[in-house]
Amino acid sequence: MSQAGACQPPPDVDTDDCLREYRHLFSPDILAGKAAFITGGGSGIGFRIAEIFMRHGCQTIIASRSLQRVLEASKKLVAATGQRCLPLSLDVRQPQTIVAAVDEALKEFERIDILVNGAAGNFLCPASALSFNAFKTVMDIDTVGTFNTSKVLFEKCFRDHGGVIVNITATLSYRGQALQVHAGAAKAAVDAMTRHLAVEWGPDNIRVNSLAPGPITGTEGYRRLGGKFAEKASRFEMIPLHRAGNKTEIAHSVLYLASPLSSYVTGTTLVVDGGSWLTSANDFPALLDVWAAGATMNQ
Repeated sequence: MSQAGACQPPPDVDTDDCLREYRHLFSPDILAGKAAFITGGGSGIGFRIAEIFMRHGCQTIIASRSLQRVLEASKKLVAATGQRCLPLSLDVRQPQTIVAAVDEALKEFERIDILVNGAAGNFLCPASALSFNAFKTVMDIDTVGTFNTSKVLFEKCFRDHGGVIVNITATLSYRGQALQVHAGAAKAAVDAMTRHLAVEWGPDNIRVNSLAPGPITGTEGYRRLGGKFAEKASRFEMIPLHRAGNKTEIAHSVLYLASPLSSYVTGTTLVVDGGSWLTSANDFPALLDVWAAGATMNQ
């Protein structure tokens, strides 16, 4: 592989559609016989994680508050990969809906081996303008929701059979990213939870890790958090790899954490951001301009 090739992104599509072509870099059967439960699996990063898992022999359960979204997503995933995919509706803030969804998944697949906590909520907002309810909502979805889903899977499956948990987090808290106190606090708590659960559940043959993406094209987060603005202002030139990432790159990293290749990896956070958090400007005035212009809704 050339030096340039080592940093070139794999093919991806910006929409919530399956890849038009795919070249396996891992063994195609690395997850054969496994079943994965993916919250937020109907769109964005979660959708691509489900696709890449399925292309490596895994059956999936994709869960979201919107049943229509996961129904449409599951049809695309099955058609592209030939694997089974069960779409389910749940709200990670309501444990009873998680229990019902996991019970249904176990009836269908008899086992769940992998949990990807991908359900999240985010938007740009200065702390001074952030309502109490908005802050609580993000904490409830990201932090409480991750605990709720992990605990249900632990009780229903992982305690007796072992398993792998991958929490999708963020680098926002590392430098106190402007306009992100809600999401930064929520994801920092999940990274802490990852370490606690790794310590407590390791003896039960459960690995728990986090993955923190950088700016990723083709996602709701990219649109809502000023990704288009960063493109136009050439801000990605500040990233060591000089570009945003794509969903397939994140999915490949989650595949690594979920697979036997990472059999001795637990309690850690894998940052997949091209070095972005090390060098990108934390430009408070520019982000305020994006927020004030309503770009969080329209880009």
